[in-house]
Order: sequence, then C-alpha cells, then structure tokens
Amino acid sequence: MNTPPAQDNNLVVQLGNEELIIHQRYEVALIFNDFLIALWFVIGSACFLVPRLSTLGAWIFLFASLQFMVRPLIGLIRHLHLKRLQTQKHPE
Repeated sequence: MNTPPAQDNNLVVQLGNEELIIHQRYEVALIFNDFLIALWFVIGSACFLVPRLSTLGAWIFLFASLQFMVRPLIGLIRHLHLKRLQTQKHPE
C-alpha cells in the first residue's frame, strides 16, 4: 500500500513496517499531557486510601498540579511555531 510522503510539519512514528503520521503534533502533546495529569491524580487519590502513603499522595498531587503549567507552555510553543512558519511562508 502506498502512503503519501510526510510533510515537514508532520510527526512520523515508525511502528514496525507501518508509519503513523500525526498531523496535529501539538494537539497530541496536549492530549498526552492531559492524560498524564489525570493519571497522576488517580494515583495520588489511591495513595490517600492507604494512610501511610498519604505523604506520597500529596507529592504526586503537587507534581500533577505543576504539570498543569505545561499545557499553556505547549500552547505558547505552538503559537510561536505557527507564527514562525507563517512568517517564513509570507515574508513582508
């Protein structure tokens, strides 16, 4: 089966003999980040069910809360990257 060649702004992941071409790499990064945040909060919540793990749960909550700052950072990087590409395509 022929696949179209990947463009420069695509993310290509090799899976054995198959290629996964991701067109919206920043959207994928945001989804992956959100998934990790949810995972940390689930693990942190489970730690609070066992009294001796409550301190660990608090640290995991703190880490997950700090990871919330990654979301706007990804958005800012995306905006700057798209702006740079737009400037390269249409120089004034």
